[in-house]
Amino acid sequence: MQQEYMDWFKEAVPYLQKYQQNSVVVKYGGNAMTDETLKASVLQDVLFLSQVGVKIVLIHGGGPDIDAGLAKIGKQGQFIGGLRVTDAETMEVVQQVLAGKVNKNLVAQLGGRGVGLCGIDGGLLHCEALDPALGAVGKISRVQPNIIHLVLNAGMIPVVASIGTDAAGNSYNINADTAAAAIATAIGACKLVNMTDIAGLLRDINDEDSLIRDIRIDEAEALIRQGIISGGMLPKIACCIDAVRQGVPEVAIIDGRRPHSVLQELFSDRGNGTLFHQ
Repeated sequence: MQQEYMDWFKEAVPYLQKYQQNSVVVKYGGNAMTDETLKASVLQDVLFLSQVGVKIVLIHGGGPDIDAGLAKIGKQGQFIGGLRVTDAETMEVVQQVLAGKVNKNLVAQLGGRGVGLCGIDGGLLHCEALDPALGAVGKISRVQPNIIHLVLNAGMIPVVASIGTDAAGNSYNINADTAAAAIATAIGACKLVNMTDIAGLLRDINDEDSLIRDIRIDEAEALIRQGIISGGMLPKIACCIDAVRQGVPEVAIIDGRRPHSVLQELFSDRGNGTLFHQ
């Protein structure tokens, strides 16, 4: 056991040096938000990273909790192209659940180092309507990251709910993958980690042994054209490609079903999922 620990430590040290005092954005979602054991391991990873000097930012959604909130008022969620149709009543629930219940529950488990935010705070995420058919679903037009830098420079962990606002003060529901990519770009993050419920990018969606561990964004775009990347993975991969193209050196899609998946991705040679880069 001692030798195993020493081997892990030797492997991890170069990565620790790489990420210390640099910003890493983690988009938190999927089963890791609903399984209490996985949730604990993610938050332990995030807290550890902060304690060793990584400037970690946690971005979250909360689809299951929103669905539960809507059910309480007798409303069922509707989706178009994977995005939640958000009328005024739904937006009220989204804001209460994401910026309230979900956000504060996460902050409470970060040992006093978490600071709960949403994209409205400090004018972080400026939006405009994405599509009238979707209602209050926002397209990010500008990121004002000052509040993120303030929290990071105080040695704390920004925990950001994916809600934004327009110039008139209207609130918008924002896809958490999109919000994470935009914030990672705006703060000059050295890495974006996107948690999912699958092993990563697969050549065959039915075969996890077909995992692609490393891919250039031009190769990923070719897979989109070939139809290998499609369905629900398409918007996630598009966010990865956009983030790399906008200057984030590395973007990973990782298997959030595995305990301590974030540390595995950051501190091991093998990683945990698929790494996108130029």
